[in-house]
Amino acid sequence: MKKVELLLPAGNLEKLEYAVNYGADAVYLGVVDFSLRAMRKGELITFDNLKTAIDLAHKYGKKAYMTLNIFAFNKDIKHLEECIEIIKDANPDAILFSDFGIMNLLKKYMPDTPLHVSTQTNILNYESVKFWQDMGATRVVLARELSIPEIAEIKNKVPDMEIECFIHGAQCVSYSGRCLLSDYFTKGERISNQGNCCQPCRWSYKLVEETRPNEYYEINEDAHGTHILSPNDLCLVHHLKEMIDAGVDSFKVEGRTKSLYYVSAVAKTYRQAIDELYQNPDADMEKYFYELKKVGNRGYTTGFALGNGSGGYSYNLSKGLAGADFLFEFHGKEKERNFCHSEFISESPKISDNEILKQVQDDSYLYFVKIKNKILPNDEVEIITPTEQFVTKILGIYDENGLELDVGNTNAEVYIKFEKEPQNYKYAMARTVGIKE
Repeated sequence: MKKVELLLPAGNLEKLEYAVNYGADAVYLGVVDFSLRAMRKGELITFDNLKTAIDLAHKYGKKAYMTLNIFAFNKDIKHLEECIEIIKDANPDAILFSDFGIMNLLKKYMPDTPLHVSTQTNILNYESVKFWQDMGATRVVLARELSIPEIAEIKNKVPDMEIECFIHGAQCVSYSGRCLLSDYFTKGERISNQGNCCQPCRWSYKLVEETRPNEYYEINEDAHGTHILSPNDLCLVHHLKEMIDAGVDSFKVEGRTKSLYYVSAVAKTYRQAIDELYQNPDADMEKYFYELKKVGNRGYTTGFALGNGSGGYSYNLSKGLAGADFLFEFHGKEKERNFCHSEFISESPKISDNEILKQVQDDSYLYFVKIKNKILPNDEVEIITPTEQFVTKILGIYDENGLELDVGNTNAEVYIKFEKEPQNYKYAMARTVGIKE
């Protein structure tokens, strides 16, 4: 089988670094003014640090694609011309676009930069792919509405054009993401195709009849309301080999606004799945599907990949629910003997002199973590790193003064002692064990 690219979202600098370390071959990133995702958390990627972000990907030997895929108004075109030298200097490996005007500017100012055509252009057939190839594009992101046989036919007709397809993540209710509901419900304040969608497809709806304005009816009886527009999340892990055989060049994961844990766990799972397929084309993908159920999702669907779009709506879910809870991130470590020599740990009423002596003789570490969900001593947790995945027990939780704690609360920063330690804690994170119902 040919080498296929694993393409992950980079919503901020931290997610970029975790994505490439957990297995991504490339990342896609954007600045707020020109991207279809408006980031709000972490060290956001702006024109001030765009070059830093792309250089970071290159440092790890990975590619970074910049998204300029809004549908542009006149003011956007003017702003882009003002910023084009910054983009040129940042040197992205390709630029993703959907607007003809933006494409013209890119061809004028950055003629040597590869151009990737966004899924928002609704590419559904090989003649459309040929058109974009003639216009100078090197890759197309096909519409999600295509089946695998249709993708194969496109690649067969246009073999020298790179094909990128979504394989995982949230889906828009509208055709190839071209939705106007957000614009309508917010009176133009949050425009979907300008990167600020309020996601009305995830809202709960009831039915009202025009002549009975104060009478509301459940469309579908459910304790959570009725989410008649909310699609399930896409998951094609069982069909990766078919897509590779169809000629797909890049597997794309949605989720620039998703959590650091989501990006890392999904990258790790698909990296392992793809690598195993290279070794054994008949490998069973079910274990990887199990892993993907541990991250937030609205229920999974294969979408249109198998030739139909049925079963793709979650009528009782608007928010992604994870099968495992993200517990904490690792941010450092301290050799336990050094930690125990501190003046304050000997003052702890919970630690005897004999216990201190035993700990000082021990060559283990205490790990500094930031807690995302409450933890307790003796809890079993699953630790994942770019190269490891194992279950271990929390032997102790300590504050910065070395005092043992009965609980580690959400958002606290604490030190933890483990029964089994990761070989490399950098980029490590922990979650609950197994999948909860």
